[in-house]
Parts: sequence; structure tokens; C-alpha cells
Amino acid sequence: MNKSESKYYNTALLMNEALVKLLNKKEYEYITVKEICEKAGVNRSTFYLHYETIDDLLLESIENQNKQFASYFTETANEFISKINNCKVDELFLITPQYLTPYLKYIKENKTIHQVAVKHIYVMNSIKKYESLNKYIFIPIFKRFGINERLGKYIISFYLNGITAIINEWIKSDCKEDIEVIQDVIISCVMPKEKF
Repeated sequence: MNKSESKYYNTALLMNEALVKLLNKKEYEYITVKEICEKAGVNRSTFYLHYETIDDLLLESIENQNKQFASYFTETANEFISKINNCKVDELFLITPQYLTPYLKYIKENKTIHQVAVKHIYVMNSIKKYESLNKYIFIPIFKRFGINERLGKYIISFYLNGITAIINEWIKSDCKEDIEVIQDVIISCVMPKEKF
């Protein structure tokens, strides 16, 4: 990264941080470009050099936080992907505390930005978000379970939308329930033999 790229990145980071700080004080709808610029120490033209709208900044802020998401797991994405073809099939079931706890911890610790994302779902592009998950994780796992790719898209849509709905409700309630409670709700919905 050269000096100008580094400066561009650092300026974008300042605006990301400014948005999150402002979200802790007021509703997203009432945040202005002027406030973001003042908080970040940049001028309006710099904002518009990076983004067309505040929604674009919000999307980038969410994407930046999602990049940090991997650090919540003990296993890297590449390690997990490489083991898909060689591990026991029962190790490929992802609705377990091993995978849910870090995910829910991440959501809770970054709830401010996720609360805004839930309220403004149009900002998110969930199809693109899950393309790489489908390609590198879900489709290979389905192959191991003998589920063909054509039917797998329905199954994964069911699970992702259901789990996302539970998490969205949790976010709307300010993540008041303990992580373990939400984890149990998800597991109970996926494996109905479990009791609440």
C-alpha cells in the first residue's frame, strides 16, 4: 500500500469510527454528513470522495466489523475449509456452542452497528454476503452429507433466515438475553428434540 492509499484508508477508517460513535448517541436517521465529518476531522468533499450516502458508510462499517469477526474463533476460516473433506461428518454440524458462542459474542460486542443494520436491512446485500459461505463451506458440507447442490440452496436458506430472525430479535431487544440463552434457542429450533 502506497502513501496515498494508506491516507485514503485511514480517512475512511476515521469516518467509520465517527459513525459508530455517533450511533451510540443518536438514531441513525438523524445523523448528518456534517456531524460525521466533524467527528472524523475531515471535510464534506472528503466524505463524498469516499461515499455517495451515509448508507454507503454504514455498509462499509458493517463490512469492516465483519472482517474482525474471524478473530472470535479459535480456528481460522482456511483451517476449517481445509478440514471439510477430511474430518468426521458429525464435526461438520455447525449449530453447536463451538461455533455459536463466538458468533453471538461478536454480535453482542458490536450490537450498535448491527442494530442499525437490522433497522435498515436495505443497506445489506445478503445474497452477496452468503455467496462465499455457500461456495467454500455449505456446498462442500452438503456434498459430505450427500445432499445435492440444487436442494441444498433451500435448506441453507431455511437455516440462515431462521437463525438470522432469532438474532435480529435479540438485537432489537438490545442483546439483553445471555448468549447461552440465545444459543439454546437456536439449537432448540434446529434440533426440536431439545427442550427450552
